[in-house]
Amino acid sequence: MSGQSNFAGNIAYDDLREWLAMAERLGEVRTVKGANCEEDIGLAAEAVLRAEHGPCVMFEDIPGCPKGFRLLMNVFAGKRRNMTLGFPDHLSKWELSDAYREAYLQQQRIVPHVIVDDGPVFENVMTGDDVDVTIFPAPKWHEKDGGRYIGTGTYSITRDPEENWLNAGAYRAQVHDKKTVGIVMAAGHHGRIHRDKSFKRGEPLPVAMVLGGDPIAFFFGGLEAPYGVFELDLVGGLRGRPVKMVRGKVTGLPFPANAEIVLEGYVPPDRVHAEGPFGEWTGHYAGGMRQIPVLDIKAIYYRNDPIVLGVPPMGAGPDEMARYRAVMRSATIKQNIANAGVLGVQAVWCHEVGGARMLHAVSIAQRYPGHAVQVAHVAAQCGASAYASKYIVVVDDDVDVTNLDHLLWAMLTRTDPKESIQFITGSWDSSADPALPPERRAVGNMTHSVALIDACRPFHWRDKFPPTNAPSAEVARKAREKFGWLLDGNGR
Repeated sequence: MSGQSNFAGNIAYDDLREWLAMAERLGEVRTVKGANCEEDIGLAAEAVLRAEHGPCVMFEDIPGCPKGFRLLMNVFAGKRRNMTLGFPDHLSKWELSDAYREAYLQQQRIVPHVIVDDGPVFENVMTGDDVDVTIFPAPKWHEKDGGRYIGTGTYSITRDPEENWLNAGAYRAQVHDKKTVGIVMAAGHHGRIHRDKSFKRGEPLPVAMVLGGDPIAFFFGGLEAPYGVFELDLVGGLRGRPVKMVRGKVTGLPFPANAEIVLEGYVPPDRVHAEGPFGEWTGHYAGGMRQIPVLDIKAIYYRNDPIVLGVPPMGAGPDEMARYRAVMRSATIKQNIANAGVLGVQAVWCHEVGGARMLHAVSIAQRYPGHAVQVAHVAAQCGASAYASKYIVVVDDDVDVTNLDHLLWAMLTRTDPKESIQFITGSWDSSADPALPPERRAVGNMTHSVALIDACRPFHWRDKFPPTNAPSAEVARKAREKFGWLLDGNGR
């Protein structure tokens, strides 16, 4: 799994509606009318979001919402996966990840956003007593969720009150009442840093929450951008053209002029509200119900016939959220390792089964003693991997890191557990981790250990390591050509 992809990315769409038109041309959009937010939409998510080739679903005529108000889910599946990132649809998920890295990350470009006077997002404006977030679709996604969540495919724009740089972060939002939603910002994330600085100054945090943005902007809000860099300026770099933004009439924060819905307001330092439980990406209701700061909504801007983007985590196996994170985070970790000056890395894969966070596999061409251990340490603690990673497995370059069976085979046949596993303690964990001990959670000690597994042939005797019985490429080709018909169901 190595080599150059030779594909240049081309992200042709600029907003959610242009993306939707492209997905419709692929024939991958299904429409559901009359599904309710209390149960139906969550059931549809359960049925669709785990399937790698499941359709994109548009919900219309949602009970309790004005006519024309819609919700879209399952952006990153089928041919839409490659389309969203701007690549041909024949690329495998690993080829897509490496093409994305080569096209966008090796020479990461920043194209600053531009401010324009007006945009479709201002077609409708609510202020003062007219503010009512409850008119928009907000499903109860999981059976035991503590409420309805309007913000799962959302990102929130904030500004550092001291250094003045902007951030776009994906923080979930539960609807509390007409003018209030929760905003969950995990410790260490850039939006949380902005919030903590504001609270320390005794000031509220201004926020512009985008509920229906273009998919690539949302994806970047949920990934690890460099500190001090605005994610939407990176999106501009991906497209090769600036994101057009307008300024909010309350906070002055910029947000995309073509966004579907934007909630603008403040997170006050002295207000919290019960939030959760929520079915997390780990497949558990791990966070429980907590007292969480809220967004006090001062204005809502929305387009005619607005679309809420829903990207709920389903957990307990691959889902849409894990799929896009796997492709993009794997590429970012591979680039992080290269930026650290470590050579020989052939492939990286963040496995979907762990939400593309908990299990990372790295294949290398071994060059020197300790190479695998060096790679494991860097892969465990680089910027894109440090949060919530648990297992880093380093293998030789004859192992397909995207294939869990192949990965486990290498772990079982090329390791001595006592000699091959090391541990890092005190590593950054997530409150969504169900294995985080209650006593640690109670005092805010969100740390855990990380296992580093060297599943490579031991470097000092690798030449004596027994060869595999896997067929050569020529033998495999002959087998397919001569006897592949045995598996085609026709039997000849």
